[in-house]
Amino acid sequence: MRKAINHLKKADPVIAAIIERVGAFRMQQRPATFWALARAIVFQQLNGKAATTIWNRLEEACGGEATPESILKLTDQQMRGCGLSKQKLSYVRDLATRTLSREIDFERIDQWTDEQVIEHLTRVKGIGEWTAHMFLMFALQRPNVLPTGDYGIRAAMRKAYRMRKMPTPKRMQQVAKCWHPYCSVACWYLWRSLDTKL
Repeated sequence: MRKAINHLKKADPVIAAIIERVGAFRMQQRPATFWALARAIVFQQLNGKAATTIWNRLEEACGGEATPESILKLTDQQMRGCGLSKQKLSYVRDLATRTLSREIDFERIDQWTDEQVIEHLTRVKGIGEWTAHMFLMFALQRPNVLPTGDYGIRAAMRKAYRMRKMPTPKRMQQVAKCWHPYCSVACWYLWRSLDTKL
């Protein structure tokens, strides 16, 4: 990790200043499993607190752990009672079904390239590039992911680089050129920069 931090400090003075302010890198790793991906679906477009409440209720309804089998035993009514929208419950169900049929293969996923993982996961209803990026970063610990669709990263980049408006994906890629091959680390620091006072 020291290598990544040193590279970013040398490559980008803006990120260097954020690293000084935020401190040690502590990205929380999640397992590369059905559980992590189902959780990512629940967390889509919700604030952390609301999503955590819904996820905890869903796990409780599943008897303590969300597995493909326990999800598929729940009725729509039970899942809606946890706070899931009709759309999201259909996404979680689709993931559970495809996992049980081994169409989504969590045992081999860590052997694939980032592009292969994105292609594989986006077959599931409701999983787009953003969710696949989060899975690559937090579950597979891939070091060079730039989630251009993430609102937090865009807002942090706009603030840190004093942009007049939200950056486009193309603009984000231009800024991030010097971060390679450690975009994930730079992005983690950008997220944290929103939590720390200047």
